[in-house]
Amino acid sequence: MDVSSYRHSDSISINRPPADVYAIVSDVTRVGELSPVCQGSTWDDPAQAGTVGAWFTGHNAIGDVTWDTHCQVTAADPGREFVFVNHGPSGEAELVRWGYAFEPEGSGTKATETWQVLPSYPDFVQAGDPNVDVKPRLDGMAQMARDGITETLANLKRVAES
Repeated sequence: MDVSSYRHSDSISINRPPADVYAIVSDVTRVGELSPVCQGSTWDDPAQAGTVGAWFTGHNAIGDVTWDTHCQVTAADPGREFVFVNHGPSGEAELVRWGYAFEPEGSGTKATETWQVLPSYPDFVQAGDPNVDVKPRLDGMAQMARDGITETLANLKRVAES
């Protein structure tokens, strides 16, 4: 299944320098202040926190449903870009890429959040049942990502400007 259309990004202007906004996003232990789904995260090895290759575990919840995901930082350029890949509950498959870009905008920052489903996602979903129709699940995730990015960026602005 081609998942290339399952991507979304949005931006917001924040009245803080890019380095300050980057510091909030790259500290994944603060994600609970920002995300409507990820309630918190912990670095698997705190000595590697925020560096390329570092792993962290995200603790997620939608209603009464909770789950953990294992994520790896793939880009960490202070003040410019922070990217990680969600490898799912077992940490074995590259499922979704989340990215944040920070650009100077006057005395503040244009912060852009990006979400992209990766090619291994359909196989991950069908591992338990090869007859599962992946498209409705992806469509639901895409809507949650669009809504979630809007909310996350608004929360990032609120936190950064407070």
